[in-house]
Amino acid sequence: MSAVLAHAPSSAAVQAAIAARPLQPFDVLDHCHQQVVAKLQRMDALIAHLETQGHDAQARAMAREIFDFFMGEAREHHLDEEKHVFPAIVRSGRDDMVQHVLRLQQDHGWIEQDWLELAPHFEAIAAGYNWYNLELMAMAVPVFQALYRDHIALEESLIYPEAKAQIARWDLQGMGREMAQRRRADPSGG
Repeated sequence: MSAVLAHAPSSAAVQAAIAARPLQPFDVLDHCHQQVVAKLQRMDALIAHLETQGHDAQARAMAREIFDFFMGEAREHHLDEEKHVFPAIVRSGRDDMVQHVLRLQQDHGWIEQDWLELAPHFEAIAAGYNWYNLELMAMAVPVFQALYRDHIALEESLIYPEAKAQIARWDLQGMGREMAQRRRADPSGG
């Protein structure tokens, strides 16, 4: 895990910070990164559980939690970045930062592609079906995890700080309103 993620505040710390001041869009983005890391770790726990305990109610619940998160909140998070964070970096005109944004956009595509290959297995486990492929999951999950962790590390170390410097206060307020409205409109809570 990157140094950025290793020193991330706990969920309770994020919630306390949120309660202490008005919610900021980057708080939401940072919190989602923490959730991604937790769900990536949960994937390991699910695979280990399936190997040792089998496909039981606990495995189904774990798989449902993972499946729902990556189908909803994780995708909303990427949309937030594509719509609000990345354009601020591109407008800055800094070639090095634009190249990082292009890489992160490509990462979003790869993350989605990897997830679409894994999703049916998690969905099958969650639904109680036995047609998932545990061997494939054990090989594919570490690739998905590594890609996501590297992606988050770049965002948190370079992109988010630069975007915070580029996005004007009034744009930040609009960003927060749009993010909240889209989530309220999404019945899945994503």
